[in-house]
Amino acid sequence: MRLTRRILFGAVASVMALGTMAGAPQAEPRQGGELVIISTQAPRHLNPAVQSGIATGVPGTQIFASLLRYDGDWNPQPYLAESWEWADDGLSLTVRLVQNAVFHDGAPITSSDVAFSIRTIQENHPFQTMFAPVEDIETPDEHTAIFRLSQPHPALLLALSSALSPIIPEHVYGDGQDVANHPANSAPVGSGPFRLAEFRPGEQITLERFDDFFIDGRPYLDRIIIRIVRDPSTMVLAMEAGEADMLPYFAESQGIRRLQGVSALDYTTRGYEGIGAINWLAFNTRSAPLDDVRVRQAIAFAVDRDFIIRALHRGTSTPQRGPIIESSPFFNPEIEPYDLDLDRANALLDEAGHPAGADGTRFSLTIDFIPGNAEQQQNVAEYIRSQLRRVGIAVDVRAAPDFPTWAGRVAQGEFDMTMDFVFNWGDPVIGVHRTYLSTNIRPVIWSNTQGYANDQVDAILAEAAQEPDIERRTALYAEFQQIIADEVPIYFLNAVPYYTFHDARLANVPVSIWGPMQAMDEVYWTEDR
Repeated sequence: MRLTRRILFGAVASVMALGTMAGAPQAEPRQGGELVIISTQAPRHLNPAVQSGIATGVPGTQIFASLLRYDGDWNPQPYLAESWEWADDGLSLTVRLVQNAVFHDGAPITSSDVAFSIRTIQENHPFQTMFAPVEDIETPDEHTAIFRLSQPHPALLLALSSALSPIIPEHVYGDGQDVANHPANSAPVGSGPFRLAEFRPGEQITLERFDDFFIDGRPYLDRIIIRIVRDPSTMVLAMEAGEADMLPYFAESQGIRRLQGVSALDYTTRGYEGIGAINWLAFNTRSAPLDDVRVRQAIAFAVDRDFIIRALHRGTSTPQRGPIIESSPFFNPEIEPYDLDLDRANALLDEAGHPAGADGTRFSLTIDFIPGNAEQQQNVAEYIRSQLRRVGIAVDVRAAPDFPTWAGRVAQGEFDMTMDFVFNWGDPVIGVHRTYLSTNIRPVIWSNTQGYANDQVDAILAEAAQEPDIERRTALYAEFQQIIADEVPIYFLNAVPYYTFHDARLANVPVSIWGPMQAMDEVYWTEDR
């Protein structure tokens, strides 16, 4: 297999034995046992080809295999694809499949399934940039797929991994029914290490070992049970009592500190680099006074990010300075933070033509927040209200009764400021561009709902999306990040502090860049549970 610097971050990947999910195993892998995972995420269905997010991604990546998967150093590794090769011009990628892979119903996986899967994702998945340059997928034989591109697409390899691109069976989904609403989404036939045994929406997902998985001897576990638990306190109690074995995506600081003191548990913050969850304050740049960059900068100088992390988050989160998560190889470390400076904030507001009135008030704004996550959202919104009062901005904290109400307001541009948290999804093309491209200003949540438009940013992102040289691409993203830092369409607060707590006897807990949203075929018990 010949690889070029056109792979995602320029790392040269070689075909090697699979085994990159976690660090060095603690003991010789043992077969058998059951893993109980608890989660707040309740999926509507289990098909990641038409639905993004944690809820579908964790069970979906156990049920469906992808062409590639990634290790913890951002290197692509073989999975259903045993090898891959770029053309010299970067306009085609040839993928060769393993020849012993079958779906859970025994049907062989072929290149036609690959082509069908990518077309389905192009037509249905919310991340349209993932495969936008893919014009065609040729299938010269049953085990070869050739991706034909309209332009170089360095994000393609990452887009072919884990929860982003499951390979789904054409003989099941290609029956003419709408794939987004296909009945098989709730009773899927995949080719991953585990097959669905039971799906009780909102309650539990039970997965059982697939004995004909294409990697010999895998998976090690007999069963994975995902129990849906809404209350963080109940989740903590379950982990303390040994009623559950793994708690991923946990971000509640009081519970984090409590579980860190349980001797029977280990924990890690690794495994979330690909998701890149950022907590931020977004501005509606289309309406006064927030259409003035000086006002947005003033608000940034008035908010004490360090206080939010230290006091509101109990030190469990980490600072975030820009639109690309700081754990990404593309992050620009030269970005200067907006440190607390009330004098500078007041001076900027004066300069922008907003003098304080007799009562000290310059103007009024509303701030919204996503309901259901008080620590990262509502509590921070309340703090921002108190801080902005110090520079003469009166803020009304506006609650929404549910997520659809909040999302509807923001999507329609009916807001001044809003708390939000958004995922990077590994490559900026997939999860970052959508927030800043002027062409993506539309009434859809998690698009460019800020109404931010900058021709220079549009041009930089267009070039970076197809730049094959890693150094040049990194430089382009550094320039983009500096512009966003200067113009502040969003004030970045912190990386969401995701933790994975697990029974200390559990080995090979997932710590690749996709963490629990990657197949857990290597997880095993070092001793009886």
